Parts: sequence; C-alpha cells; structure tokens
Amino acid sequence: MTRVSDAYTTEELIALGPLPTYDGSTATEVAFPLGGIGTGCVSLTARGSLVDWEVFNRPNKGSILPYSFFTLWARADGGDPVTRVLQGPPTPPFTGEGGGGYQGLGFGVTREDGSGLPHMRSAAFRGEFPMAEVSFTDPHLPVQVRLEAFSPFIPMNPDESGLPVAVLLYHVTNSGPAPVEVSLVGSLFNAVGYPGSGPFVGGHLGGNTSRYIEEEGLRGLHLTSEKYPADHPRFGSMALATDWGDTFHQHASLRAPWFDAMHDFWDHFSADGSLPEREYPPSDEGSSDVGSLGLRVRLEPGEKAVLPFFIAWHFPNFVKYWGGNGGNDCCQDPDRPSWRNYYASQWDDAFGVARYYADHADRLYGQTRLFHDTLFASQLPPYVLDALSSQASILHSPTVLRLTDGTFYGFEGCHSDAGCCEGSCTHVWNYAQTVAFLFPSLERSLREADYTYNLDANGHMGFRLQLPLGSPPSQYHAAADGQLGGLLKLYRDWRLSGDDHWLRQWWPKAKKALEYAWTQWDADRDGVIEGIQHNTYDIEFSGPNSMIGSFYLGALRAAEEMARHLGEMGDADEYHGMFERGRQRLDADLFNGEWYVQKPDWNLTPKYQYGEGCLSDQVIGQWLARVAGLGDLLDREHVRETLRSIFAHNWRTDFWEHPNPQRVFALNDEKGLLTCTWPRGGRPEIPFPYCDEVFCGIEYQVASHLIYEGLVEEGLAIVKGVRERHDGVRRNPWNEFECGSHYARSLASWSVLTALSGFRFDMPNRTLGFHPCFRPDDWSGFWSVDGGWGLYQQRLEVGRGTASLHLAYGSVPLERLRLGGLGTVGDVQVTVAGKPVKAEGVVEDGNLEVCLSGGVILQAGQTLVVTVGPTKP
Repeated sequence: MTRVSDAYTTEELIALGPLPTYDGSTATEVAFPLGGIGTGCVSLTARGSLVDWEVFNRPNKGSILPYSFFTLWARADGGDPVTRVLQGPPTPPFTGEGGGGYQGLGFGVTREDGSGLPHMRSAAFRGEFPMAEVSFTDPHLPVQVRLEAFSPFIPMNPDESGLPVAVLLYHVTNSGPAPVEVSLVGSLFNAVGYPGSGPFVGGHLGGNTSRYIEEEGLRGLHLTSEKYPADHPRFGSMALATDWGDTFHQHASLRAPWFDAMHDFWDHFSADGSLPEREYPPSDEGSSDVGSLGLRVRLEPGEKAVLPFFIAWHFPNFVKYWGGNGGNDCCQDPDRPSWRNYYASQWDDAFGVARYYADHADRLYGQTRLFHDTLFASQLPPYVLDALSSQASILHSPTVLRLTDGTFYGFEGCHSDAGCCEGSCTHVWNYAQTVAFLFPSLERSLREADYTYNLDANGHMGFRLQLPLGSPPSQYHAAADGQLGGLLKLYRDWRLSGDDHWLRQWWPKAKKALEYAWTQWDADRDGVIEGIQHNTYDIEFSGPNSMIGSFYLGALRAAEEMARHLGEMGDADEYHGMFERGRQRLDADLFNGEWYVQKPDWNLTPKYQYGEGCLSDQVIGQWLARVAGLGDLLDREHVRETLRSIFAHNWRTDFWEHPNPQRVFALNDEKGLLTCTWPRGGRPEIPFPYCDEVFCGIEYQVASHLIYEGLVEEGLAIVKGVRERHDGVRRNPWNEFECGSHYARSLASWSVLTALSGFRFDMPNRTLGFHPCFRPDDWSGFWSVDGGWGLYQQRLEVGRGTASLHLAYGSVPLERLRLGGLGTVGDVQVTVAGKPVKAEGVVEDGNLEVCLSGGVILQAGQTLVVTVGPTKP
C-alpha cells in the first residue's frame, strides 16, 4: 500500500462508497438546513426533530419552536393503538439551565419539543443535500416509518429554489399481516410577531390567529397575527399544509396552563388517532396558539403511503438589524432601513407559498431529485461528494439573502442571532465557487451590485456592500485581494454564460477597478503589487508577495482576454506587458526554491506580516485562474513545488503538539491545513492573525489547486481531513464555520469537482472541455454551465474511447468539445440523441478536439456521444 504522508493510504483516498449514515442518538451536532435561497431555514436533526428556526429574517441558532413536532398513531386490526412522537429518543445531557434560576431540574430536555412523551426507539439519518432522510424504528409500531425531507433546489432555477418551504414526506409501510389505521399529526406554534431571536413567548405575541383553509389540491392551517400592519418588520404568516385528502385539524390553545394543553393533546390523540375541532378568537396579548393538522390512511398488508406536510413561511419585511444598537427590539426603531424580501414579490403569504408548491409538487420534487441523482451519480469518493453537496447547503442558510430586486447578497457567515460580517465581502467570496456553477445568474448579480454600488469614481471599491442598495459606498478599505479577484470572477462568469452583452455592460466598471491598482498598489506599472494591501486576514500586508501578487497577475490576464474580445487591443497589450513583467519579478524575487515569500515594508507595517512563511494562500490567484481557465500565471514548476511545500509543511495529521492561542477549528487527533508555517524560521514576533488556525475554505482552495497541478492524492487527503472533522458528533456536517456558522468561504469546495474532472468552459465560443484526473478510464462527473447541467462519462479501453455528455436539465449550445485522454486513437463518430452528427476530430498533445459541424443545441434529456476507435483502412 502507498501512503500520503502518514494520514491515508492511496486505497483509502480513492475508494468509492456511500455517504455516512448518522445515528440519531450520537450525532447530536447534525442540523440539515431546509429552506429556499435567501429565505432563511429550519433544520432537521439526526433524531428527526426541527431546530434552529431561522425563518424570521435573522439567524437563530439553538432555537426550538415550542410544541412544534410530529406524532404518529397506528392501530392494527385487533390490536391496541401505539402513539409515538416521530423523533428518536432525546439525547443527553438531561440537565441544564432553565429559566428563573431553575438549574439541573430536567431542563436539559424540554416539554416544548415533546421530550417527555413516548418516542421512537431509534433514528438513523442520511443526508445527501438537497435531500435528507430519517429512518425510524420502534418494535411496538405495526408500521415502518421513513422521513424524506427537502426544499426545492434546482440549479439554473433560482426563483423556484427560493421557495420559503420545508417539505416533509413521511413514508409509512405496513409490513405486518393485518390492516393498520394510521394517523399522523403535525403541530406548529404560531410565532408570527416574533422578532427573530430570544424567547418565542413574550410581549411580541398577541392577536395571533389560526385559520383552516381547504381548496382543491391543498388544505391546512394559515397562521397570522392581527397585531402588526403589513409594513411592520414583524408582520408575516406561517402555514402547515398538505395535499393529502383525508385530514383533520385543531386550533389548540396554549392560554390554558401548559400541562392542561399537553395532556389534552396527548390524551385525545393517543385514544383514537384524532383531535376535536376547536376554534378560538385571536390570542390575548403576550400569548399565541399551536395549530395541529392530521392526516389519516388505512394500509392493507404490504401497502405503502407517503404522507406529505409543507411548512411554509412568509415574513416579507427585512429590517437592517446590524450596525448601531441591534438586539431584539431593533425592528421597533422606525429609522432603521428595511426592504422587502425577494420572495415576497412572488408570493403573497405563507399559504400562497404552500399552494404554489402543491400545484407544482411533482415537478419541483422531480427536478430536485434529478439534481441529487445526477450529482450523486458522479464516481467520486464519498467524502468528496459530501464536501460538494454539504456546503451547497449554505445557500439554504441565513448566510445569504435575496434583496428586493433579486440581487444575491451574503454575509460571511452567521452568529447565533445575527449575520456575521455583512456586505458580500469581496475577499471571502473570492473563494466561493458553488453559486457561480449552480446559479450563475445569482453570482453575476454579485458582480453587478459591486460595480453599481461599491465602486467610487476613482476606482476604489469598498469590500463590503452597504444595504439597502443605493446606500453610500462603504468607507471600508479597498481590499486588494477582493478587488482584484473581482476581475477574475467577472471573466469566469462571462465564460460560463457566453453573454457578450453582459460583459460589455460591466467591462468599463471592471476596467476602472483594475486601474485603481496603478494609484494604490502598482504606481510604476511593473506588474508587482506593493504598498498597503488590505486582505482577507483582516489586516494589511505590505511589499511584494505572491498572494496578492497572483491575484493581480490573474486580474491582468483576465483583463487582457476580455479587452481583446471586445476589440480594445491597445489596452490588452498594455495589460499583457504588465503581466509579463510582474510574473518574471515574482518568480525571480520571491521564490526561495520551495515556496514564495513576502518582502514586507516593515516601516509601513511593523506587525501582522508573514515574511519568510509558507502561506497556504500564497498562490490563490493561480488557483482562481485555473478554475476560470486562464492558464499559467507563474512558472508552473514553481507553483507545483510551492503546493508540495504547503502540503509538506502546513498539513497536520494531528494537533496534539500544535500551540494555537487563536480560534480553535481543529484539535487533538484531527487533521487539517494550517494557514501558515515558518519551516525555515523567521516567524515575525507578531505574525498576522489567524496564522495558527485552520480555515475550511482555504483547505478546499489548496486541495483543488493541488489536484489541478497533478498532486491528486495530496488534495484528496485534505478534503478527507476536513470532512472527518465534521462527523456529526464533533461538528455539524452541514455547517462548516469560521467567523460564524455556514461560512461562505467553504463554498470553495465546488472547485474540487472542477479540478478532478478537468472541466473547462468557454461558452462565448460554445466550447466545453473535460480531462478527468481521477479514474480517467471510468469517469462519471456532474458538470454545469449557465443554461444547463448534466453528467459527463468517459470510458477508455485499448484502442477505443467513449465520451458521453448527458444534459439532464436546460439547454446548452455547443460547437466544440475538448477531451483530454481521448486523442490516442483514430476515427471519431458523434451522435446526439442517437442520431449521427457530422463532426471532425483533431488531436493535439494527446487531447482530442471535436468540432461539430454547424453546432448543436443540446436539450434536456439528450446525450451527445463521442466514440473514438481505430482508424479505418
């Protein structure tokens, strides 16, 4: 067996297999976000409970909506009824802090989530975002129960992926010999009026109402409040609905003592699987109600049923709660800016959301499942698929918003009750690749907002976009990495879309942002960044360094390509000249034989530098250039040697002996990549912040870059180390945190897929390319560009090769395919949807370029197949 450092064998790194299943009794950190893009979310635990109710326009970690859970009643003919809360058993600790000084009196668990009622004996959780599954077991139940949970997530369709809804499908199977009567009831607390964090019960409640609505194809409870006008931040609605036919409901009051209400609910439901109908007037000041919706079915032996629930929410008015004095009462301040959520322009209330889902349920479920199935058809190690899919869940978290006009906006992450570090921070979002490849229109809106609202007349860009849109640009520094990275991202986004009109529209602004470098960082235009350089470590570097320098080289190359495409040859030549001078100097002056160093100007920055250190981000601009398809920025062998050094010196297989006085993201026996080390000594007395930490997003950046440069197993080792730290016990697999939960930098994980597949895209020229470096003889991998997505498969045999490009969704025009590894054999034949297509194959450097005569427009469900066989005599 071969071994990568002393961490993993080759066999461990390349093995295929299923993603892990989490035990609900031990994986207490699991919380799987359900919600739409920019709508907030509620999370599903490994026990099958709902936690972290973050649907009220701000984060709300640790929250449990009172008395909101699902309960099953089942009775086999001739048997006694069995009633269970549809959750695995409550998990320790069973002591903790309660209110009013009550501590250690059973407050580690709470009656509010039904902890004191009979539960299922066990639960097993499986999460493959965007789908989650919980399998329940209980020896006394005459049926088997499995929960399938999701929210619509359809790449290239951001609006329908922005439904504020959690869909819960309970699969119930009668595996016994006798017919079984089944009732499943969902209960939901009416929290309309809630300020977004803090206790759910309090003076913000009052006038809360519950109305049962039944219409064709949908029925359920619409929860609202009479207390707040339509323009108030606390105005809104919730819904608990279903498209099941046989239902019952109850408007249950909590105005009676808590023990009366819970006893009344349990006693009625456990007796006969039903609840008496009750109507109540609007709740008193400071109180609210719980509504319950029940579904009934009779199952013959062997029969199955899927009982659906839709939890929808609609809180249209977003108040800017951060800045100044925030807190729970900030939405009472009439001077605070506010705006309407984008989803409020599409649906009028929560029941309207549920109605839309019900009307389109088959398609929304089917297309979400299609994305899941296509992604997970990729022949990749399970930890890689886990990294790709799990971090896409950030788009369901309160880290991201959609503003009134649909603009995508992101915090860096989110704290327990507030977004962390606002403004679609340009340097953190440099790392993020998932949005660009799955929802490119949303990614383009980030560029548009930056260049519209964040760019001064002199080209200075504040690195945090201010809200509401149109507010004066921020007074933040121009972040060198963020501002220069923006040009690389503009180039990437244009290449993904092929939209020349869009490029022409934003190129003048991007050009101005580049030219700012000549007044701030490269006054002599020699292609080398100097001076003060604010960056993602929240400090200023100074002097030449390859981290900011590689971003600059990438920006110059991207600008050159875009200028040439638009006919600005003089500018393109100027950019190219600066690029050539800069790359020569960086390679000559900064490469020490193993990695690139920094040459600080200690007079400008007496602390917070890295100097002779081996920085994990030191060639990040080259990484982003690889993703975007820009080629080499620096000497390729120098870059490869640098990446080898980063892995050799910064990768840790345990942290027992690592002193870290900073934030702790890896420890003990865990594996991870340090931000910086000083293998040859020379560590500054006060190095830059975060140097001793482990950032998941940087780990993915380095891992994918290693793979791009041919160091595949080293890259895979880093990815595997990240995901092992997020095992559901130590940390939540669906929450990689840094400065806050659901941290945007981890969206870099998508570049691991583009690196492994050797994916290239040039949609202005209608060209796609693939050159898999993992199992290239038998490769399957997800791909996407603006307009569509699907699966690329490649099979190589002696003297023969086959490549198939399947489009699962959308429409994609193609004129050329560039296929690495297929250029060693002769004749080329091409079919689309089984019909021959005239094509010509040209081999160069072992790579096959297939030119499709006249081009084709690949439609959803079609497959383009390229077969390369022996040359015919």
